[in-house]
Amino acid sequence: MRVRLAFVAVAVTLVANVGVAGSHDETPPPPGYLAPGVYDPLKVLPPAPAPGSPTAEADRKIFLATRALKDTPRWSLAQNDVDEKAILNDFSCALDFTPSLKTTPRLVSMLLRLRFDVGAAVGAPKDFYKRPRPYLVDEGPICVDKSVALAKSPDYPSGHATWGWTVGMVLAQASPGQASAIMSRARAFGESRLVCGVHNASSVTAGQLNAAALVAAMNGVSLFRSDLDGLRTEIAAARKVGPAPDKARCEAEAALVAQPLF
Repeated sequence: MRVRLAFVAVAVTLVANVGVAGSHDETPPPPGYLAPGVYDPLKVLPPAPAPGSPTAEADRKIFLATRALKDTPRWSLAQNDVDEKAILNDFSCALDFTPSLKTTPRLVSMLLRLRFDVGAAVGAPKDFYKRPRPYLVDEGPICVDKSVALAKSPDYPSGHATWGWTVGMVLAQASPGQASAIMSRARAFGESRLVCGVHNASSVTAGQLNAAALVAAMNGVSLFRSDLDGLRTEIAAARKVGPAPDKARCEAEAALVAQPLF
């Protein structure tokens, strides 16, 4: 429940962040696309790796190896990706324009709905497996504060990776000409959690699998398909208007995303 409430809270923050008119009234955010119980992540995801298993030991090695990225440009990108509500700007280079409430209101509306679906898909397996985050198993720096709240939030699957891959898949369906760049950035968004040191590699992979299955389920919902059709038109029109993202920033981001992490 704690994870699901956190996703809803960020949804409200996303509205405020892009400046939705009337966002200070008491109207709750819209519900998700899927009815409760339609998608069961516990049936889709493999069990969280057991301590001492080959996968768990590989995760530990990856965590320790990626601590060498501290204070590098890739570390800075990971810190940028901590802020989930900035997802619109994070995909601007891949989309070749900067989404906003003004230019892409349908996209903002879809993100608000998606938050509920992603929150439910992440909350159930986190609460079930209660896998500790990697920095609680092995000592090492992370790119955020080692807060009590973070320590109490389980590792498996990664909520950030689930969110980033979900948004990436939706955007790739809406803008197939940019699908490769979009999914490359979605991958990097999840990998930022490895760089940050707050998720294990297998938890990031599980988040991406979680998102893929979730989006597949949503494609069976008429409202989602209708919104996606409208989003295709909206993105095509918005790209013509712009604004285009900063070219130097996009080139630097692309170079970082292309680099192997370990």
